[in-house]
Amino acid sequence: MFRDTSIIIKGAGEMASGIAWRLYRSGFRHISMLEIAKPMAVRRRVSFCEAVYDHSIVVDKVTGVLCTDSGEMDRAIERGEIPVVIDPQWDTIRDRKPQIVIDAILAKRNLGTRMDEAQLVIGLGPGFTAGLDVHAVVETNRGPNCGRVLYKGSAEKNTGIPGKVMGFDVDRVLRAPADGLFKAQVKLGDLVKAGDIVATVGSVPVKTAITGTVRGLIRDGIEVTKGLKIGDMEPREGVDINLISDKSLGLGGAVLEAVLTSINH
Repeated sequence: MFRDTSIIIKGAGEMASGIAWRLYRSGFRHISMLEIAKPMAVRRRVSFCEAVYDHSIVVDKVTGVLCTDSGEMDRAIERGEIPVVIDPQWDTIRDRKPQIVIDAILAKRNLGTRMDEAQLVIGLGPGFTAGLDVHAVVETNRGPNCGRVLYKGSAEKNTGIPGKVMGFDVDRVLRAPADGLFKAQVKLGDLVKAGDIVATVGSVPVKTAITGTVRGLIRDGIEVTKGLKIGDMEPREGVDINLISDKSLGLGGAVLEAVLTSINH
């Protein structure tokens, strides 16, 4: 009964990809994702938006492919793949009229999502109000309410501080020290020590504040602005950066709950 339920997800970054993956693994096979022309995912190994650059990507055994029109999307879905479409204006929603729309851009504000876009519209994180612009809101802020589905009100406001992992929060995140062209000096999955240079922005080095695994880095050759998130570190040992993260799994489970609740009612 789930295979033909049409779902379109706005965004194809890490969290959006975790949602798509969870829905796919639960039996939903008519899933499409909309992206901008130059996405800047940090955790690229688990982000379907990488198909924009590489034409296809396998995220934890699920394949996403870049599609340019409705025919290609249909053929990808028939092959058991997830279409990724460059469509920042979301025209695909108007043309294909999905049953479910999920805004997983995580922009911390509503960029134009409306409750009349589909039978069920779900918003992730702050910027949405359940019953006003979406039918349901999923809390994304780490803590006791992360992954809770709200049918009234809004998610917690953005704190601007990453969640703690082994006591580290802001030190886990790599940010551009200046405006300029980004170039990595290490590879995803490399083990580095606190103080090591992991990238450069222009001629300015980017050093990691903690020892751990390089879990995320944006692509080389992207012009960045000072303060932009360009990477992150994993302080825990034995974490496979090729697998969907715990937070992505949790948010995916929350969206699955909202979808199933809607279907069952």
